[in-house]
Amino acid sequence: MSRSREPLISLALYHAFKWSIVSPMLHAYFRGKIYGVENVPQSDPLVVVSNHASYFDPPIVSNCVRRPVAYMAKQELFEIPVLAQAMKLYGAYPVSRGSADRNAIRAALECLENGWAVGVFLQGTRTPDGRITDPKKGAALLAAKAQAPILPVSLWGSEGILEKGSSIPRAVPLTIRIGEVIAPPSSTNKDELERITQKCTQVINEMHDLGR
Repeated sequence: MSRSREPLISLALYHAFKWSIVSPMLHAYFRGKIYGVENVPQSDPLVVVSNHASYFDPPIVSNCVRRPVAYMAKQELFEIPVLAQAMKLYGAYPVSRGSADRNAIRAALECLENGWAVGVFLQGTRTPDGRITDPKKGAALLAAKAQAPILPVSLWGSEGILEKGSSIPRAVPLTIRIGEVIAPPSSTNKDELERITQKCTQVINEMHDLGR
């Protein structure tokens, strides 16, 4: 039977990580502004879609939607014993490099069936300015299969956190906007998936264009 929330241990880890590290950095160091928190369902499965410009994006998104968000992570990271356990408890799921997309979809669907929010970067990779130009239909497919609503999120400014060749995050201002929930596709029909994907892209890019 599906759960309506993430397990307590994952919620505990989420809050510990959020309040000790992510939230202080977001608000004090990055001077983060967050809009639209009232749009986030705080229970039941949810597909969170966003643009992507920085390695820092996953914890920032999770912090802003106020619940754990499960993202895929490289299989190699799960071979480190202590890290592997922490990642699993926090909701990450392993995906092998070069593996078929169906493995990632299966893992994400399992998270959704257990009441998690699952995060998907709509373009699948980082973009230099944070705008989405080549969206993929994976998020819409997940939402259709799980019949889970889609939550569009825009991150503005995160592309400036790390300069090329540097490992020290810069104190750039960040703005996160959370849009209204979008109903899942009614089927896995290609045209329907494309329609919802383009709708998500439009909403996220419009929020991103609002700037700071």
